[in-house]
Amino acid sequence: MVSQKTNVPEPIIHIYGVVSSGLAEVPAGAQQCSPRVPGASPLGLVPAGSSAGMVVHAPASVIERRRVLALALRALAPGAPLVAIAHNTKGGTRLVKELEAFGCSVASEHKRHHRIVRAVRPEHVHGLQEAIDDGDAIFLPDLGLWSQPGLFNWDRIDPGSALLLEHLPVTTGCGADLGCGIGVLARAVREKNPAVVLHLIDIDARALDIARRNVPGDGLFLHWADLRAARISGASPVGERQTEMPLIGVLPAGLDFVVCNPPFHDAGEEDRSLGKLFIERAADMLRPGGQLWLTANRHLPYEAILRGRFETVEAIADRAGFKVYAATKATGRTQAATRETSRRASSSAADSRPARKGGGRSGHR
Repeated sequence: MVSQKTNVPEPIIHIYGVVSSGLAEVPAGAQQCSPRVPGASPLGLVPAGSSAGMVVHAPASVIERRRVLALALRALAPGAPLVAIAHNTKGGTRLVKELEAFGCSVASEHKRHHRIVRAVRPEHVHGLQEAIDDGDAIFLPDLGLWSQPGLFNWDRIDPGSALLLEHLPVTTGCGADLGCGIGVLARAVREKNPAVVLHLIDIDARALDIARRNVPGDGLFLHWADLRAARISGASPVGERQTEMPLIGVLPAGLDFVVCNPPFHDAGEEDRSLGKLFIERAADMLRPGGQLWLTANRHLPYEAILRGRFETVEAIADRAGFKVYAATKATGRTQAATRETSRRASSSAADSRPARKGGGRSGHR
């Protein structure tokens, strides 16, 4: 008798976020579902009861964390295992109570300043939809903007961005909001000139979705990208048809301007290299003569980094611990002149060296 193959799909195990080695075992082939990993399949779209297991690096924000845990439990099949991990100072001490409140029986352990909580998805859970709704996108009347818990300064305007908004000029052509968040800067750019073509760039898919709601009009391109790994596309798609789906891991080039409020924290820890990376990427994306408008905390050493990549750097404003810079990239002519000046200086230095004894050539052929 010939056996017949059935079209039963392979069970899928999911992972949410990045889990440090040694904290929990992540099965090979686990499917990433964090919005902060470009290209991942969103956790909210995993069909209910379809996941065979889940490893979650739980967010620090309470509302966001409860939503993620609720989405994970909704996605899991009854009897499937859940491993939730959080640093002790970033929600780890609350994981047990939060999962128990959903109806889970849990076991927990401590390792390397983290709480690791293991549970099995029970047949009956409660409170999931309420937690999911609490952490969903919401319109904030006081700001006149859409936002979502867990995004940067989700319920207020960052003071640095507010200072930049006061000094932002009317821009023209094609530009980008680098690390756009909910689109505060991009919205201001578009309000000053509705004809501007804009690229909204962020590592968080939720931010891009919210920013698209907040920035009116057409001529918008979304880029879901981690600047540490993204590549420059080589051309900006001006005139190409706008798409609602974000471009993944790709950055535009040849831009007329970039606006930016770069982060300097990663996973809650200060990381000044992030700001440097944003400046480097902005310079790469700009055309010769293009301009970067940047706001940052006064204590961050960005001015020297800016001067290393831009021809002119001007401090536009300085207030309440924040500064605004306008930096202009050298034009092709200026770059050529700089190279020629450098060549002449090197040649002059060589000609001024004393001749070797014996009167022979200096070694140049």
